[in-house]
Amino acid sequence: MSVCNYNKRRHSCYSLHLHIVFVTKYRRKVFGTLHLQSLEATFRELCEGFDAELKEFNGESDHCHLLIAMSPKTPGVAKLVNSLKAVSSRRLRREFNDIAGAFGKNVLWSRSYFAGTCGGAPLTVIKQYIEQQDRPI
Repeated sequence: MSVCNYNKRRHSCYSLHLHIVFVTKYRRKVFGTLHLQSLEATFRELCEGFDAELKEFNGESDHCHLLIAMSPKTPGVAKLVNSLKAVSSRRLRREFNDIAGAFGKNVLWSRSYFAGTCGGAPLTVIKQYIEQQDRPI
């Protein structure tokens, strides 16, 4: 039996998780083990500054996945994503010459990204729970 761990603050109880996927520009296969280790460290550091926590990270040669636990105080998804992409791109290009010259411009990531909420009960269960509430007449 799994136990759901909720975060608690003075006026809130929450469990907010976000699955994010970043893809390299033109899906170029540029990442190796050292690149992904550097990205993970950068993402972990940046998440802390947003009152969030990088729970899981992995990637392949042309993309990476992040599982981030957020708090209600975390700024919007777009602001978080923009910071993660901009800072990680800048740091990786500065740290690795092979990344810096791979695209010809100061860019690492595709402009698009995937972000999805996850965790907790399936939507059908939540919908059913809400439908079954005793609504006053």
